[in-house]
Amino acid sequence: MKAKIGRKSLGLALLLGLLAGGAPPAAMAGQEQLAPLVNAGEKLLRFDWPLLRIGTGEYAEGPTGVTVFTFGRKVHAAVDVRGGGPGTVNTDYLRLGYAVPDLDAVVFAGGSWYGLEATTAVATAMMDDGYRGGAWDNLALSVGAIIYDLGDRRLNEIYPDKKLAQAAYRAARPGLFPLGSRGAGRLARTGGLFGCNAASGQGGAFRQVGEVKIAAFTVVNALGVVTDRDGNVVACHKDKDWPKTLKAADLVQGMPASRKPDWKGLATGKDERRNTTVSLIVTNQKMDQAELERLAVQVHTSMARGLQPFATIFDGDVLYAVSTAEIEEAQGLPSFDLSTVAGEVMWDAILSSVPSQPVAATPARKALLKPDAVAALAGDYSFSGHVKVTVTAEGDRLYAQATGERPAFAIKKETKVELLPVSATDFMVPGRYPLTARFKEPGILVLNPGEWEQVGRR
Repeated sequence: MKAKIGRKSLGLALLLGLLAGGAPPAAMAGQEQLAPLVNAGEKLLRFDWPLLRIGTGEYAEGPTGVTVFTFGRKVHAAVDVRGGGPGTVNTDYLRLGYAVPDLDAVVFAGGSWYGLEATTAVATAMMDDGYRGGAWDNLALSVGAIIYDLGDRRLNEIYPDKKLAQAAYRAARPGLFPLGSRGAGRLARTGGLFGCNAASGQGGAFRQVGEVKIAAFTVVNALGVVTDRDGNVVACHKDKDWPKTLKAADLVQGMPASRKPDWKGLATGKDERRNTTVSLIVTNQKMDQAELERLAVQVHTSMARGLQPFATIFDGDVLYAVSTAEIEEAQGLPSFDLSTVAGEVMWDAILSSVPSQPVAATPARKALLKPDAVAALAGDYSFSGHVKVTVTAEGDRLYAQATGERPAFAIKKETKVELLPVSATDFMVPGRYPLTARFKEPGILVLNPGEWEQVGRR
């Protein structure tokens, strides 16, 4: 049985460790120094809905992030939870079906269980800013859900905290929603069931039918693959023998061989509940609680078309449905028609979540650096308290090996791998998931340079 350690005991233990010459993990030591990046991204969904405001926050060092939706007033909401590993805050309250609108915000975050802090942080920001208070009929209610973006996806354990969530809330704006690898979807992945491990993110779509407005938002971190309306897999790091055009049905049915014992996945028994798609559907049409709950169920069910398979035991899928009640049903659509249209809008949102995929670098045919220049790159590079990479030189060749607690992507602990030259600064490790290593400047090694880069220091 593990002993329970309180905050005071943990703080004392940490202090004693420092006095003894130890050091805390990098994420623990540096979390408070991180600077929030709000509303980042140039690829945007634009729509006309002044009441609906959205803010995103990110820690680029993770990378990880949070997405906050607010509605300008108390609104009605319902929830539908699927899959075997959901992580939520205040979700049960939405199931009680009260006639009075209570909800102020929906919050999505990375960081797994640690990211749940973001949901309550938005509520306290509303109180701190004077928007809500302590009276029973004026309490701030935020609900939220998280995705898993830790483990072997990155080399640190930075999480979206209170500071980041409150910065995103205070930066919320109407009519703009960043798409792709942004906000809570900053380090999302899809297709792990088939070894695809494609980059994913957050998606959004908007449609107006007469006076009725419908907006769909989703952070796609599914075990299954994103599928378009023709049944094609939208993003996947394919196995070498797979066809150029890949159908989701082929993968699900095992053709081509979509599951192999040597893949890190269900076949090896190492999968954890690390995949989740969290979603929000919003309409301005007034709906009673039964209609709103059916909207949540129908739209969530429809998502199995765009994500295959969906709601597995290893996913923690959650969908919130919100009505801002700006127009009466007489001005709008029958609830069944509204739900049907909303399912199509959500499919559009799923498709818009897929960012541009990383492209493998092409190795040069010969060494590009002389032995002394190669030797200058050697050393121990620390990425966090858990991950260190040792780079060694042998003549004009460069090798890398993970020497910390964990591997560094394709750089493993068991044996060293050769870094093949691409340019004077860039090298790569070939494979199904090719890894680029960039010696950015003296003493700095960047793995996966660009959108999802990890920085190590010598």
